Amino acid sequence: MACHFSSSNALITFLVLFATIVHDQHTTEALPLSTNSRWIVDDAKGGSERVKLSCVNWVSHLEVVVAEGLHKQPLDVISTKILEMGFNCVRLTYPLFLFTNSSLGSVTVRQSLKKLGLVESIAGFQANNPSIIDLPLLKAFQEVVASLERNNVMVILDNQISKPGWCCSDFDGNGFFGDQYFDPNVWLQGLTKVATMFNNSTHVVGMSLRNELRGPRQNVSVWYRYMQMGAEAIHAANPNVLVILSGLSYDKDLSFLQTRPISLSFCNKLVFEIHWYGFSDGEDWKTGNPNQVCGRVVDTITKRSGFLLDKGYPLFISEWGVDQRGTNENDNRYLNCFLAWAANYDLDWALWTLGGSYYFREGVIGMEEFYGALNWGWCEPRNSSLLDKISAIQSPFQGPGLSKTRPHKIIFHPATGLCVQRLSLFKPLTLGPCSEAESWDYTPKKTLTIKGTYYCLQADKVGKPAKLNIICTDNSSIWEPISASKLHLSSKINNGTVVCLDIDSQNTIVTNTCKCLASDNMCDPASQWFIVINSTTGSGAAQPYSRIGSIFQAIEGNLLG
Repeated sequence: MACHFSSSNALITFLVLFATIVHDQHTTEALPLSTNSRWIVDDAKGGSERVKLSCVNWVSHLEVVVAEGLHKQPLDVISTKILEMGFNCVRLTYPLFLFTNSSLGSVTVRQSLKKLGLVESIAGFQANNPSIIDLPLLKAFQEVVASLERNNVMVILDNQISKPGWCCSDFDGNGFFGDQYFDPNVWLQGLTKVATMFNNSTHVVGMSLRNELRGPRQNVSVWYRYMQMGAEAIHAANPNVLVILSGLSYDKDLSFLQTRPISLSFCNKLVFEIHWYGFSDGEDWKTGNPNQVCGRVVDTITKRSGFLLDKGYPLFISEWGVDQRGTNENDNRYLNCFLAWAANYDLDWALWTLGGSYYFREGVIGMEEFYGALNWGWCEPRNSSLLDKISAIQSPFQGPGLSKTRPHKIIFHPATGLCVQRLSLFKPLTLGPCSEAESWDYTPKKTLTIKGTYYCLQADKVGKPAKLNIICTDNSSIWEPISASKLHLSSKINNGTVVCLDIDSQNTIVTNTCKCLASDNMCDPASQWFIVINSTTGSGAAQPYSRIGSIFQAIEGNLLG
């Protein structure tokens, strides 16, 4: 069911002010942005502090050539919803011809909708965004950027395609340089025009050169030629923005950069992007053993693009996402692996997608988008639980200028998006917000000790809570990542049984027999997936104790246990 809101100025003003107040509780990013090795950082402060891109894609490249959803909600209301859901950035897609074909750019929004027979969309647009409906398409695009700026949302402009329409296929004429709708010279002119148009836009922080290069023409030498030219064109027209380069094979392959780095006249503005969906691996997540699939896929991604982090470049996962109804088993299993990987490397990313429906997609009027963060009516989140789950990776774990506590480890549980925390000595370890995670050291002897104390994590019995102890010399205090995914933390209890960290129905940290380690395709290991990651943020809850105090409290804890 669609949601109905008054479009009165008073209500819109209230919602904008409310979102502004909420957002002002958080640190405002210092713009523009640049890069410091593998991190994206503020530029206005001299690159002293990391700025993590936690974006959502907002589609504006389909046949209507208008940002989706403006027939459902006022523009500023949508912009505020983006902030309310925890995103700080939008990857705003556009078709190249909007900027290179003056006839297309001068068509009004009303005319574009009418041409496609979208009578209901016209009525909805008139009710929710009457000031935009008779603007030329190019001006309407600028109004969307202006709204995001007013609401303090960073913007990455993404050239999704040339000819407006749904993306992508090998033979749609938009895939690679020289294809029917992909003239390299027109593309360079378009990039220059976009970069110039938004040169003074305070929140346009990046430009992505081209989405998902693909098809039979794709060629590494041609990639270097034109991507370098495109990067130089953008930087010459707008030296403030990050320049974001995609790879080959639907933005899954940058492996050629291992042997031949890109050559540009500028530095500290270059970012690389990749895409990763569950369907990128077919039905492997559903039909295969999740540990084996996760291990194999992550290894492939590392070889194709992850190595760039070690070479000192930021890696932006500009598209990833899942069916937010929660019924797609392939997506659900993929998501747990993705979150573990994204948290471990503390990556910048953009979720696909914002909207819950389209004006017109692939011949269908009002098609629902089940990957959309908002529902069909664009009025509320489709899946609040999923937003809660990904909230941990919306904030940085580490990076320049973020050291609020000493460097430490936290234990992340991707299936819940939560981290291991200690509420008190007298209660078992549990899961909670990663901002309140316990601080750990992972020692060379593979013990997990609470930073600043003598406590170590210890396995007790199958099905029983894991304990904290000060005697950390036996096998039950040694924790090793096992399975093909390396996401099981295993130990041995006194009788020699191998156990793995797990959670019970109350999110208490327990140990159980390790599951799904081998070829069992019907088994889901998600509850037992944990990963130890680096952090310099968080509550810093661990406090140093004297040795006597630690011993006394450990005795009390063991007695209560």
